Amino acid sequence: MEAEDPRERRSPEERERALMKALPAVVARAFERAPIYRRRDPSVVPEEVTDRAALARLRLVRKSELPEIQRADPPFGGLSTVAAPQAAKLYSSPGPVFELEPRSADPWRAARAMRAAGFHAGDVVHNSFSYHLTPAGSMVETGAHALGCAVIPAGTAPTEAQAVAAAQFRATAYGGTPSFLKVLLDRGAELGLDLSSLTRASVTAEALPGALRTALAERGVRVLQWYGTADAGLIAYETSAMEGLVVDEDVILEVVRPGTGDPVPAGEVGEVVVTILSADHPLLRFATGDLSAILPGQSPCGRTNVRIRGWMGRADQSTKVRGLFVHPSHVAELVRRHPVVRRARLVVTRPGDLDVMTLRVEVEPQDRPRLAEALVATLRDLTQLRSEVELVDRGALPNDGKVIDDQRPVG
Repeated sequence: MEAEDPRERRSPEERERALMKALPAVVARAFERAPIYRRRDPSVVPEEVTDRAALARLRLVRKSELPEIQRADPPFGGLSTVAAPQAAKLYSSPGPVFELEPRSADPWRAARAMRAAGFHAGDVVHNSFSYHLTPAGSMVETGAHALGCAVIPAGTAPTEAQAVAAAQFRATAYGGTPSFLKVLLDRGAELGLDLSSLTRASVTAEALPGALRTALAERGVRVLQWYGTADAGLIAYETSAMEGLVVDEDVILEVVRPGTGDPVPAGEVGEVVVTILSADHPLLRFATGDLSAILPGQSPCGRTNVRIRGWMGRADQSTKVRGLFVHPSHVAELVRRHPVVRRARLVVTRPGDLDVMTLRVEVEPQDRPRLAEALVATLRDLTQLRSEVELVDRGALPNDGKVIDDQRPVG
C-alpha cells in the first residue's frame, strides 16, 4: 500500500461523511464572496446543501460559459472568492478564460498526483510546461515544491537547451506532456547526453497511448498520468496500479448526462462535473466539458476513493443542421418528455446534398407503438427540424457519452 495521506485510505463511507460535512461551509463561502452563485441559485440555502441530492439542485457552471460570464463581469465573472490583487498569479487561458492562483501551498493540489507517481523530497523535477499566461507550469512547480523537490523551470525553452539542463542537473523526474518527454529523451540521445537519472514522470494535458507508455518504460522512465483543468486544478490521478484515475480527496465528482445536470448510472459515460472543497478557491458544480465514466470497485494500490476511466472526449457536441443549431440539451429534453426512452442519440449524416438527422432511441418493445411519431413531433418542436426515428433495443447504443453523433464528411 503506497498511499501516504491517511485520507486516501478512508472507508468510502467515512470519506462521504467528511465531504458532506465540509460542503455547506464551502457553499456558504462561495455564495457570500462569489456573487454569481447567489444570482444563479437565489432560492438555495447553503446550510441545507448537506448531501449530493441537494448539491445537484445547484445550476451547473459550464466551462463553455466562462468567456461570456467573465466579459460581463471582469475579471472572473463573479466566480472567485479571491480578488485579483490578493492572488499569487493571474492567468489568461485560450478562450479567453481568466484564472487565478491563490496564495497557498500546493494551490492546485498537484502534489498528490506527483507523489503517486513516485516524486519525493530530494528529486530534481524537469518541468516542461509553459509558464506564460497559463497555469500548467505553476501546477507542476507548486506541487513539486510541496513535496520538497527542486524544479528546473524549462517551460517552452528550446529542446536542446532543455536536454542539456536536464543532464547537467541530473533530473530525476519529469512534469509535462508525454509526447514532449519522448522528444526530450530523443534529443538527449542525439546529443550524447546522459539522462539515465530521469526515471519517473507525471504527465497530463494530452492522451497517453499505451505504446508511448511502453516505449518510455523501455527507456527507464515510469510514466503515470493525471487529469485536471486550469479552473479546477487536480481532479483525478493515476497510481502504480494503472487501473483508472483515483479522484482527489478534495473533489466531489459527478458524472452527468451531457446537456443536463442529471447523474448517469454508474459505469455510463457522461460529463465530468466537479465541486472543489477549497477554502481559498471553491468551485461549485463546474461542468468541465470532458467525458468519462466511474469505474467499479477500488484501486489495488490501497487508495479507496472513486476511480474514473480518464478522459474520453468532449461533452459539448453541439452542431449546426440545415442552418440551425442542435444541442445535447435538445436530446435531453426529448428524453425528459418521453420517460419510456432510456437513452437517445441523434445521428447527423449527409448521404447526398442534404443533412439528415436520425434519432436512435433505446426503448422496450411494449412501449414502441406510435412512439416514433411522437418523437418526431417533439424533436421538431425543440429544433424546428425534421428527423427520422430508429427504435432500438436496450443496450444497443454505444456507451461513449455521445448524444449527437455528427458523421457528415468534413470539407
